[in-house]
Amino acid sequence: MKTVLISGASVAGLTLAHWLRRRGCTPTVVERAPGLRPGGQAVDVRGVALDVLERTGVLDEARRLRTRMRGMSMLDADGTELWRSTELALSSGRFDSPDVELLREDLTRLLHSRAQDGVEYLFGDSVTALDQSTDGVRVRFRHAAPRTFDAVVGADGLRSTVRRLAFGPEERHIRHLGAYVGVFSARNFLGLDDWQTWLQSDGASYCVYPVRGNTQLRVTLGFESGPLDYDHRDTGQQKALVADRLAHLGWETPRLLEAMRQAPDFYFDAVAQVRMERRSYGAVALAGDAGYAPSVLSGQGTSMALVGGYVLAEEIAAAGSGSGGPEEGVGSAFARCEERMRRFVALNQALATENPGGAASEESMERAKWALTLGG
Repeated sequence: MKTVLISGASVAGLTLAHWLRRRGCTPTVVERAPGLRPGGQAVDVRGVALDVLERTGVLDEARRLRTRMRGMSMLDADGTELWRSTELALSSGRFDSPDVELLREDLTRLLHSRAQDGVEYLFGDSVTALDQSTDGVRVRFRHAAPRTFDAVVGADGLRSTVRRLAFGPEERHIRHLGAYVGVFSARNFLGLDDWQTWLQSDGASYCVYPVRGNTQLRVTLGFESGPLDYDHRDTGQQKALVADRLAHLGWETPRLLEAMRQAPDFYFDAVAQVRMERRSYGAVALAGDAGYAPSVLSGQGTSMALVGGYVLAEEIAAAGSGSGGPEEGVGSAFARCEERMRRFVALNQALATENPGGAASEESMERAKWALTLGG
């Protein structure tokens, strides 16, 4: 097995591309965006995922780029401070933890820097059809000419195109957790100084924190709701949904909503998990949020993407060609990956629902983030 198409140039896809190339495969990465996606919230790297960063050679740089919060405040709906802490931030945990929180765009840039030589990129393109045969997977693209690959991996997020093409409608696989979240960046018009601020009210909340030397803000806004019918490509409609659900909140809410309306990097989606009995079909497999999104409530989506990309690369590289053609070797690799990842996925997804309305216990987090051992 040599040629692998990876759909999605984010954490799982870039990790997989780097380690496939290191192990002698030829990866191609197709990404709908014209380049690496900017913006995004701060993400956490914990437990065995730190070992993946170390083996990739970017752990020291990730630590240098980590967020530097001094503490946090919790406000009520009117902006009155309820409590504060200088020991932890709700987004990342205790400040004395060895875990690393950094901006998603910084992490993807680090991973992309390692997934360069020998990795082909098709930016501004996407997969439109998959046709499996004994020769591999024939892939049609929106723009590029059709090509055949030994294997295809969907690392294209919660709304995965590869998952839809290979496994059917997303409604079969996405478990809605009763909320929606929006993320965007803005200039630091609040003057926050390495301080995270949360505002919570019945059914709505948001978190604001400074980055880039306190010159920018990252804002995460959320509200409780059952499944909504909206256009996943229409950011204007999505911004209107968020503004409507948060308009009753006080403090700096009006200014934050206005900044959201102007933000070019706005992201919005359901708080949801991907639940599947199998994450591979023939020579097609899923990684990261496409296959096992744990939701933002777990705090472990990035770590799962790093670990999943690494383990999948290990197993693909270890697979023999098989007497039945490429698919037999690919299938055995995917099956071994699923077996190794099963407990890790289950424990990390459980973090999101262990304590509705609050964080999972420290004991559960410790167990989940170390629930897998990397190979040699």
